[in-house]
Amino acid sequence: MTVRPLILALILACLALPASGQTIANPDLFKKSQTAALQALAYYGSDDNPEEMRRIAEIGYRIAQEAGFEDYPFTFYLIDMPEPNAFALPGGQIFLTRGMLGLGLNDDMLAGLLGHEIGHVVLQHGTRMQRRATLLNVLSQALLAGVMIAASQSDGSSHTGPYDPYGRGSNTGDLIQGTAAAGAVLSELLLRSYSRGFEDEADDEGQRMAAAAGFDPDGTRQLMDKMRTHMPQSKEYGYWRTHPFFEERVQAAAVREDLLKIKEQTTADEYRARTQEVMLKYLEEPKLEPPFIALLQRKALLAWPQGPAADEIRLEQIHALREVEENRKPLSQNWRQVKSAYETNLEEVQALTPDSPVIATLTKEIAEIDSLLITNYPLATGVLEAEVYETEFLETFVGNYPESPEIPQVSLALGEAYARLGRQEDAVAQFLEAWKAEPDSPAGQKALRGLRNVTPRLESLGALQKLATEADDAEIRKVASERLQGLASRFEELANGADYLKRYPDGQQAEVVSERLNLLADELYGEMILYQSVGDHVKGIERIQQILTYAPNSPAAERLREKIVLEG
Repeated sequence: MTVRPLILALILACLALPASGQTIANPDLFKKSQTAALQALAYYGSDDNPEEMRRIAEIGYRIAQEAGFEDYPFTFYLIDMPEPNAFALPGGQIFLTRGMLGLGLNDDMLAGLLGHEIGHVVLQHGTRMQRRATLLNVLSQALLAGVMIAASQSDGSSHTGPYDPYGRGSNTGDLIQGTAAAGAVLSELLLRSYSRGFEDEADDEGQRMAAAAGFDPDGTRQLMDKMRTHMPQSKEYGYWRTHPFFEERVQAAAVREDLLKIKEQTTADEYRARTQEVMLKYLEEPKLEPPFIALLQRKALLAWPQGPAADEIRLEQIHALREVEENRKPLSQNWRQVKSAYETNLEEVQALTPDSPVIATLTKEIAEIDSLLITNYPLATGVLEAEVYETEFLETFVGNYPESPEIPQVSLALGEAYARLGRQEDAVAQFLEAWKAEPDSPAGQKALRGLRNVTPRLESLGALQKLATEADDAEIRKVASERLQGLASRFEELANGADYLKRYPDGQQAEVVSERLNLLADELYGEMILYQSVGDHVKGIERIQQILTYAPNSPAAERLREKIVLEG
């Protein structure tokens, strides 16, 4: 279900907007780009900090308004990647990484960065690439790879993907499971720069648009200078690989800013409302998958977060989330996460449109959830006392009643359950929680014994590092440290090493783990070549997926990217 046409008409009538010039000029390219955006979020994980997203949208749409670009609506994304980077898809999707925002960019610098990426879209660099594997071809190949991987992994049943926030499940394995698709696209965008000429063009256009939107064009020079001084040019990954030659770009930005005049700041309210209109109209198209619809609805809400259409999106999405819990067994319903979503939406509506009728609806439904939590609490504690429960019940109890006096008991029980299930890292986290909460209690001492039992058998490098540095027990720290040292050079799963490096990039075994990760990636590359030679393309693609997902900086990944260019 998408937002009703009547709502669209109402919002436009209320704002008295002129006819929109924005379109979706090439629906096929837009869908491929938007699907790749969905995969990128599944591949890296979304870091949608609401405050940061509002800031990005406020600055980004002011700049986009100055572009005079009508082929596609712009949408903005923040992904959970520690390396500073930014990239754009040809359908108007602009990505920033958590690492980029972590550099502490002021508004003028962020405007220069967003202007640069918007410039790539406006100047159609994604479809003007001279390599045989143009970005559009890479998108097409990547989507096919996703379908093949999903087919090889599917058991024929409905399942929920990692980017289906409402847990409704769908047959969209080609969108969600095919992270090789995202890997191919992101490898092309992140680890291969545009030509020097394209980068210069995007710098020029972006700086011009930033000034036209009321930002200081010196922000572009400041951005380049920050990148130049904060990041060594030998870095294998990140903005240096995708946006090189900073010395020249700093100088060019300084020259251009003398020729640019900062215009008076204006709002982009009407532009943002029209952007939302284009996206919602597109959602009326048939045969769009639920995760695709949900993502584009959220981006429509970010584009223009107030008014009847925005309220309609909020209610539809939050009711979908609530419906998921209502369909679970009563004591498996996690109402805290639903309530948190309600409260976030309520605060935003109160700040933007305090007279909105949706405020009364949200307030009433939050009170209903509170009543459910109060009613269910005695039932939940009764199940705990009877000690006959499933792991799901314990997880739900922690979610619903995080401050209750039963939490140490529940954490201990969860730790024991996870240990039995082989979920070692989760078991460690719960044992630590129970032990630290009441270290001298029977439950705390039992949790300590659980930690001492599980540590010598741990395979998770990340869990071992956590215990080696955080456990308040000398014996556990010693055992964890020794086991980590032994496993760092002989672990077998790429995901294990990748998780360690993501969580502990400066960890005591980071160098050894990185070397082992490269070796495992080389072995997978050899297997990929072998499977390709005998025509088993599904197994070959699975190896590509693992390399690009877990070892994107490895020599094997670099050879894969060379293959994409040479054979694409």
